Amino acid sequence: MKNIAAFFDIDGTLYRNSLMIQHFKKLIKYEVIDPSVWHNHVKHTYDEWEKRYGDFEDYLEELANFYVRELKGINKDYIDFIANQVIKINGDKVYKYTRSRIEWHKQNGHKVFFISGSPDFLVEKMARKYGVTEYRGSNYIVDENNNFTGEIIRMWDSENKQKTIDEFVDKYGVDLDLSYSYGDTTGDLSMFNMVGNPIAINPNRDLLMSIKKNEELLSKIVVVVERKDLIYKLNPDVETIDV
Repeated sequence: MKNIAAFFDIDGTLYRNSLMIQHFKKLIKYEVIDPSVWHNHVKHTYDEWEKRYGDFEDYLEELANFYVRELKGINKDYIDFIANQVIKINGDKVYKYTRSRIEWHKQNGHKVFFISGSPDFLVEKMARKYGVTEYRGSNYIVDENNNFTGEIIRMWDSENKQKTIDEFVDKYGVDLDLSYSYGDTTGDLSMFNMVGNPIAINPNRDLLMSIKKNEELLSKIVVVVERKDLIYKLNPDVETIDV
């Protein structure tokens, strides 16, 4: 008998922010990263996004580039305490709907997987907190001395998430037609297309437009928006307003 599975993105889907961003800020606080990196490079892009002139993905991409660069040569064990602090402080700052769905899947005996673009050493701690079956995050390569090399194997794009799901399907005997996936950006499209029960949580504009162009996906996906203390289930073909 095959298993039913649930595949969850983390940032923007479960966690209400980005684990990598929070880790970046903590590394600055503990002087692992020079504060000038933020003030001279990333802050402007952040300010543009915060004022809703810029795009969050641009801010995240710029921060990620400096994050990877600044970690190069640092010993992984050295920042483990900081990584633990990030999860301790932020691990419960999640969407109520997504948290309830994780518990529902576990109660029904489903396999639960986290597949996230955040660093694997942060995803590992989040996965442990929520007791999931298995996880994958972006792999930050270390050398023989456990120092970061500056190389990563990304897990925030649709192609790599699809490969990971294929691995889990083979390993756990998953019935994809009966399974679920949860995400918020176009990087999660492969997860949506592969399962019978896709759920888009607080989708960004690019994802919503991609869903509307895919008739097969449009016919089966559920869109959920959680705002303040209300949770809305929307028609994925809902009209959007350009401003």
